[in-house]
Amino acid sequence: MDYQVHTLSNGIRILLKHSTSAITHCCFVVNAGSRDEPDNKEGLAHFIEHLLFKETETRSTNQILNRLELVGADLNAYTTKEYTCIHASLLKQHLERTVDLFQDILFHSTFPREELEKERGVILDEIASYLDQPEEAIQDDFEELLFKGHPLGKNILGTPETVGAMDKADIKHFMEANYNTSEMVFAVFGDHDFKKLVKLAEKYFGVIPANHSKKTRLKPHDSKGEKLSIERPITQTHCIIGNRAYPAEHHHKTGLLLLNNLLGGMGMSNRLNLEIREKYGIAYTIESNYTPLTDTGIFSIYFGTDVEKAEKALRLVHKELKKLRDQKLGSLQMQQAKQKFIGQIALAEENRMGLIISMAKSLLDFDHVDTLDQIFEKINACTAEQLLEISNEVFDDSMTTLMFVPKE
Repeated sequence: MDYQVHTLSNGIRILLKHSTSAITHCCFVVNAGSRDEPDNKEGLAHFIEHLLFKETETRSTNQILNRLELVGADLNAYTTKEYTCIHASLLKQHLERTVDLFQDILFHSTFPREELEKERGVILDEIASYLDQPEEAIQDDFEELLFKGHPLGKNILGTPETVGAMDKADIKHFMEANYNTSEMVFAVFGDHDFKKLVKLAEKYFGVIPANHSKKTRLKPHDSKGEKLSIERPITQTHCIIGNRAYPAEHHHKTGLLLLNNLLGGMGMSNRLNLEIREKYGIAYTIESNYTPLTDTGIFSIYFGTDVEKAEKALRLVHKELKKLRDQKLGSLQMQQAKQKFIGQIALAEENRMGLIISMAKSLLDFDHVDTLDQIFEKINACTAEQLLEISNEVFDDSMTTLMFVPKE
């Protein structure tokens, strides 16, 4: 087997992918993100992620930050719409030190008022900084259009108003409702004996009381595509077009991942880059992205260009999408697209932190992790007829379009 899994009595799962490297990468993933926040509490999941690195019952902020850095390890965290993830890279002999710290910050943080106020200011600065980056801000505004009135449309950082109003009671209620021990995975990529890892996990995570609170995620309602142009104090035009797409367990997910890679994925040889940047020299940056979520998905194409070139770039994007809707790929095109995608996935295994986080999320979502061979088998099973069907379902004329344009 490509990995090993053990479930503690409280529901927390332990995953090991063995490696002979002296470096260990590990993560603790919780199935709780911004879409799980109550109304008017936008940014709460992200706020908690920041505060986990502050005081615990036994450690000060400096002790938390120094616990791993003093041995040369790297500690970080992030929040998405559906997950909170803490991760660390370290020399393998420091694994217990890391497990001890993870347990402390996740289950024994005290969220003191003075630290809460300091971190509130940090996040408000983060929100202001994000608003100054149109290529980042447009993605969040696009998702707000795509999921209007739904938690998936809310900004992960929250707003100055919601962040400014959060208190310790909000944090406690969110964690009680969403930090379900059966929806947590501690995953390790490194040179460790599985029995010893399980024993270590039992020592630190096995003592955590079970929390099997059940949350019900609101499924997104149907929506119609919109076209919106917003004036911003910028010099270039930024554009994003896209649509709702398939959820993580949909049988077309692999096909859309393959199509996305062909259209605007990694590298310089994707269709959008060759047609719009290389052939016409229009956009410095153009890319597509597909993010499958538990009950829906997001497909989008982003580009930034000079004001006078924006409409032509948009026409060219739609031209490429129409090609995929009107004509199925030839056998050689299919073979080349699959080989490229398979090669990129194989190379991505070198990013070991990214790999172990992906495996942990897969265990949360599907209760199993596909091996590379299984992933490649799914890609090779895709047909030109399937990709044509996907193109007509996702790349249709109802796609949402959002443009940031310079103020006149």
